[in-house]
Amino acid sequence: MCGIAGILNVTKQQPIDRLLLKRMVLVLRHRGPEGAGLYVDSQVGLGHARLSIIDLAGGDQPIYNEDKSIWTVYNGEIFNYPELREDLIAKGHCFATHTDTEVIVHLYEEKGLDFVRALNGQFALAIWDKNRRRLVLCRDRVGICPLYFTRVDGALLFASEAKALFMDTRVSRSIDPQGLNQLFTFWSTVPPQTVFQGIQELAPAHLMVVEAGSVHPPQRYWQLNFDQNRHDPDRTVDSYAEEFLALLKDAIKIRLRADVPVAAYLSGGIDSSFITALIKKYFNNQLETFSVAFSDKDYDESPYQQEAAHFFQTKHHEIRCGYADIGATMEQVVWHAEMPMVRTAPAPLFLLSGLVRQNNIKVVLTGEGADEILAGYDLFREMKIRRFWARQPESKFRPGLLRRLYHYLPNWPKRVSGYLELYYKKNLRETDKLYYSHVPKWTTTEHIKSFFSESWQQQITGSPLAEIMQTMPGDFSHWQHLSQAQYLEMSTLLSGYLLSAQGDRMLMAHSVEGRFPFLDHRVMEFCATIPPRLRLNGMKEKYLLKQAARDFVPAAITQRVKQGYRAPESAAFFNAGHLAYLEDVLSENNVAQTGYFNPVLVRKLIEKCRVADPATLSARDAMAVVGIITTVLVDKLFVRNFCIPGDGEKIMFKECEG
Repeated sequence: MCGIAGILNVTKQQPIDRLLLKRMVLVLRHRGPEGAGLYVDSQVGLGHARLSIIDLAGGDQPIYNEDKSIWTVYNGEIFNYPELREDLIAKGHCFATHTDTEVIVHLYEEKGLDFVRALNGQFALAIWDKNRRRLVLCRDRVGICPLYFTRVDGALLFASEAKALFMDTRVSRSIDPQGLNQLFTFWSTVPPQTVFQGIQELAPAHLMVVEAGSVHPPQRYWQLNFDQNRHDPDRTVDSYAEEFLALLKDAIKIRLRADVPVAAYLSGGIDSSFITALIKKYFNNQLETFSVAFSDKDYDESPYQQEAAHFFQTKHHEIRCGYADIGATMEQVVWHAEMPMVRTAPAPLFLLSGLVRQNNIKVVLTGEGADEILAGYDLFREMKIRRFWARQPESKFRPGLLRRLYHYLPNWPKRVSGYLELYYKKNLRETDKLYYSHVPKWTTTEHIKSFFSESWQQQITGSPLAEIMQTMPGDFSHWQHLSQAQYLEMSTLLSGYLLSAQGDRMLMAHSVEGRFPFLDHRVMEFCATIPPRLRLNGMKEKYLLKQAARDFVPAAITQRVKQGYRAPESAAFFNAGHLAYLEDVLSENNVAQTGYFNPVLVRKLIEKCRVADPATLSARDAMAVVGIITTVLVDKLFVRNFCIPGDGEKIMFKECEG
């Protein structure tokens, strides 16, 4: 993937600031260190930082059509570009390169704004239609590639990351209370909301048009539909599994299209193992794989990773993370993530992408998305048990089923008996709520807000729950409960956190592109037609996936009890030795000056974390520690001490003439 940036004069006639545009590109150079390009005319400036993966010699951007009336800069990959290119050539279009980027301009010529529906890929793009004086901004269906925008002094600025927008000194830098309110509920903000005031995010599966002096509201062009009326009651499990396998194989095949080597992440779970198995069997016998191992055994999955690597005979690489490795890298992680976090899990993935790049790999395939589309999370089983329990709230037997979940958490069986009644019984009977599945999770996260300062609490308005429900499809209330829970998870955790703070940002920090076969829209649409019992069969998660994978993946992997990916939290800060930044960040004076949190409450929490066994610290307090530290780091890096990089003129830019 790459980095894009742009400036459009919407209501004012003024020259495009070339130096500003270059600086916007410069701050995105980690996304694309191998080339930089500009196109500027009287109304628009487009900038691009390139990570070369397809057509290494001829794919520099911006790219244009035959008469230079259509221009584009884009970040991502169009995986079905060979098929689209062949069709466009047959219709008379002439290509000057072999890159997937050029397909975009010709497809837009051919189909207009409907061009995006033909794309199978992951992308954030801008198209400048010179004749219509129209700018089109567009983002892929599930939000793999980021895109942000803001308005300032009659101009629209857009970029792959918010830090590029901050290159314009007219853009204010402050944390938005409503954004933080959402993030400390869902783990992420809900587009167009971001954590920065005045900065908006284009939502996944949306397209936005700016023309004739107007910025038109973004329009959705794709919707995943879980309508249960599409389920075929007579279809066999084997038939579903065969079609799923065929779709996934093709999704992998087109995601291996590259003019550079492609590797894979191997977590030790069934998702990444299945991807690896199919690559090895059908496409690539020289596959390299990468994984994270932890010094703390409570988090470590390396025995399964090594077993899978040995079984598939891959060239395997491993990075081992201790507490200090995670704690020491959090400043860099926050700089790239551009948001507070409630987990430290992005940090090991930041280190892992560094290992990938050190081995001269630019592209990795991962198993991301399988848990969402095929109901793999314990949260879905938890919801099923709670609904069963809610039918007999006083039952002593039914809540005991929760012991089958979260087995990988330290002291979990003891904790269940200790606080089950207080925690899981809360809101138990509110089964009519469309977000019933997520109440325990979101309630746990919202504990962070109890540490807000009084002045900050007064700034928060609105309800995150009402805001997220406004984004649900019109027939959402008629969906089956499991489908509702899956869609909510996709709308919050997947796009806003897993594919962003834990995905794109940690990969692109080291100029590595992630590709996600399970998130091919054809695979997702097919999985939405699968009956709920084939996604979650009793308490067996990802049932159909396991049926499809049984002849490809060793039983030790397919039959192991799922362990969610986690990383040490409070221990990464307080059991990691001296961390130079931490004393300043957590000082009572600094917490008071930033104003987000009550310094007395924060001090008490930190004192508790310093003496407590990390394994016995509650999930709520562990989240609060991470949330507080990373919020103050966001303030430090972007609000108070934001540094504008040096002169953009020192970078060699390819400047295109219109």
